[in-house]
Amino acid sequence: MRIMVQGNIGDRVYEEPFSKGVLSRSLTQAEMDPSRAYSLAASIHSKLKKEKVSLITIDDLVKLALEHLKKEDPEIAKKYVSWRQIKKCSEPLVILIGGASGVGTSSIAFEIANRLGIKNTVSTDMIREVMRKIVSKELSPVLHESSFSSYKGLRVPPPPEIDEILVGFKDHVDTVCVGVDAVIERALKEGISIVVEGVHVVPGYINEKLTKHHNVRMFTLTVPDEEIHKGRFYSRCRQMWARRPLQKYLDNFYAIRKTHKFIEAQARKFGVQIIENIDVLTTIDAIMKDIGENYAIASANEKDFEKIET
Repeated sequence: MRIMVQGNIGDRVYEEPFSKGVLSRSLTQAEMDPSRAYSLAASIHSKLKKEKVSLITIDDLVKLALEHLKKEDPEIAKKYVSWRQIKKCSEPLVILIGGASGVGTSSIAFEIANRLGIKNTVSTDMIREVMRKIVSKELSPVLHESSFSSYKGLRVPPPPEIDEILVGFKDHVDTVCVGVDAVIERALKEGISIVVEGVHVVPGYINEKLTKHHNVRMFTLTVPDEEIHKGRFYSRCRQMWARRPLQKYLDNFYAIRKTHKFIEAQARKFGVQIIENIDVLTTIDAIMKDIGENYAIASANEKDFEKIET
């Protein structure tokens, strides 16, 4: 017997065959082990066949999956609810993940995009590279330096009492954020979900009109322990696919830590969630929880507004 799953996109209703693979993949998004997820999906499939169910709606299938999850693993059940809440939203989701060089923004961005099924990710370093092709070194020497060494491109050195590392960094971020704003604006306008990550995602520098959208969420990653932070450069420079000049980062580690503290201070000032990125799964859980709760609040507010209107 063939079991069909009924769903809808806008006003259009569609049907597709029940797939254990599709259901199990949705369960793994809530951090369930793939083998356990497939086993649970197979169990649900058997139950439906036994009860001679030939058609089931997606909502009823989700409820059935939740019943099984609550018995097997309540914690994963909560994550699954959160994930489904995010998936149900029709608006594009723009996730901004910032932090100093080496704290792991690119790794976390990749994992979050994969968890949410977001196909578009962009590094602010890539945005900077595009801008470098447009703006010459003569016109903006700061832009053509690394974020942590941008002070070397300052045309006029600041007074001795002002930290030149932070002056250069602020100038660098302010310039690149013109491109970051453009990417966010485009994503919102075209309805494209995207994850933007990098050292230039600094609270206070991205257009406030953009960050106020409920579907734009910003996070700041930190690594409080300096030795752990330094160790990140050793590990990532060993990776063949992302080989980077280790000595360059070690020579500028003092400047990188200064930018780290500045970004953290900006996050506190503007009320952006700060996450200590020590354990990848803990970081992902914190981001997913924030996004899920935010969408739940937005959804509740939308329903309240509809009640008032009617």
